[in-house]
Amino acid sequence: MLVGRAKDTRLLAVYGYARLVGYDAAFRLRPDILEDFDVRDGRVFTFRLRRGHKWSDGHPFTAEDFRYYWEDVANNPSLAPSGPPRDMVVAGELPRFEIIDDRTVRYTWPAPNPFFLPRIAGASPLFIYRPAHYLKQFHPRHVGEAAAARRAEEEGQRSWAALHNRRDNLYKFDNPDLPTLQPWRNTTRPPAPRFTAQRNPFFHRIDARGRQLPYIDEVVLVQADGRLISAKTGAGQSDLQARNISFDDYTFLKDGSGRGGYDVHLWRTAKGAHLALFPNLNQNDPVWREVMRDRRFRKALSLAIDRPLINQVLYFGLALEHHNTVLPDSPLYDGTYARTEFDIERANGLLDEMGLTERDDDEIRLLPDGRPIHVIVETAGEDTERTDVLELIRDDWARIGVRLFTKPSQREVFRNRIFAGETLMSIWFGLENGLATAETSPEELAPTSQLQLQWPKWGQYFETKGKSGEPPDMAAAVGLARLNEEWLNAPTTRERERIWRRMLRIHRDMLFSIGIVSGVPQPVVVRKTLMNVPAKAVYNWDPGAQFGVYRPDTFWFAR
Repeated sequence: MLVGRAKDTRLLAVYGYARLVGYDAAFRLRPDILEDFDVRDGRVFTFRLRRGHKWSDGHPFTAEDFRYYWEDVANNPSLAPSGPPRDMVVAGELPRFEIIDDRTVRYTWPAPNPFFLPRIAGASPLFIYRPAHYLKQFHPRHVGEAAAARRAEEEGQRSWAALHNRRDNLYKFDNPDLPTLQPWRNTTRPPAPRFTAQRNPFFHRIDARGRQLPYIDEVVLVQADGRLISAKTGAGQSDLQARNISFDDYTFLKDGSGRGGYDVHLWRTAKGAHLALFPNLNQNDPVWREVMRDRRFRKALSLAIDRPLINQVLYFGLALEHHNTVLPDSPLYDGTYARTEFDIERANGLLDEMGLTERDDDEIRLLPDGRPIHVIVETAGEDTERTDVLELIRDDWARIGVRLFTKPSQREVFRNRIFAGETLMSIWFGLENGLATAETSPEELAPTSQLQLQWPKWGQYFETKGKSGEPPDMAAAVGLARLNEEWLNAPTTRERERIWRRMLRIHRDMLFSIGIVSGVPQPVVVRKTLMNVPAKAVYNWDPGAQFGVYRPDTFWFAR
């Protein structure tokens, strides 16, 4: 497989998708690493391990690995200065952790914790265990302060905690010495242009005939320039590829499939929007901030997007002209949440109503302080699809007196500018899970994460418990935060559904993000000799882990 960045070694943990509890292909939670689990009242979680389960180095996987994480890592201020992860805190309380026996652990909260199992099952999961036998050699509790400090100095680290954190990367998957429970174990130390992962000889899954998985002995990740990955894939240089290729590569890839010895499948996507615009409501500029927070401005920009044209020109009419909301396959779907309109006259009327009637010599409207309304939309610059979409929007926005500029940058720079309030607007994917049910957390709809590009500072305030960022100061956003809290304590599915629908209606009315299209198929390139890869499936990060829920450990090569 081809990857765009060295840090994509994490895909070995994502695609391997060995989780304590994981989703199946129908997105239902099932025990995986665990033999079984029991949940009482949504707050008491009992996990039972498989008898004889071992880490990839052959050492037993036991309750001690859970104890080590909880006591020696998550609750150690040197390793976790902010304390245990937010998903382990309910109503300000940590769980009571118990070891029942060598194969059984229990977590008990005073109130329900609906996030616990979904986070454990995530693409980037909450790992609540560690290979204690390996990591203890770096921890002063087990080797003494002097020995731990000496080891850190020998390896050029500033402290024992820095060394421990560097070695403890179950998700980053970049430490070949760290034992794993995934189907493959990384054998390459970074930096390297090519990472090789070998079969885990102690992997727990077996097939229907009792044969141990994975079938494939070796997975190789080859780093390439992200802009060249579609071309390299088309030349037959990848056995399985979906990352760094997009729908606009489909025709090229399909044309080359005979020569390259591969098939091209189109998988459904499950994001609330394939692409959406995110006005930064935490913009530093006070004039722009006031304009962006006016619903009429966001509505006008949405009305001036010709989505049918974008769909036909770029997606052959296969996409949904759809706001950033749940998809038709979700039981929470309502057509009014998703409905879009193209109405230049009405868009102009809304901007006039706002008092933005003055224009410059180029017929561009002026802000209240006299500056022209130049909307700079920033992108991560990783492909041309987003800039192609923005090019089509540019001409229509000019018809309402708004000039659009595109500014690409590297993903880290892109995100940091948004977090700092320097970005006016960005384009990115929409809701991660467009197939939500009433039992799915609605936190994506409330200001709960810095990664929410429309209100990063409000999200950071929530994530840091008020230590950083800014508290929400828009009534609708405050209302969404309150509804999210109500969902946490809702006693019935019916009540949770009521809260979900209320939150979806607020987003419909307020347009905190501007969905462009949804349901754009994802090309999946599969070597003709690679068997058991579904021809039809859902391609999604979380839930789904992209390939993960389809168990790549069961893929195999025909001779």
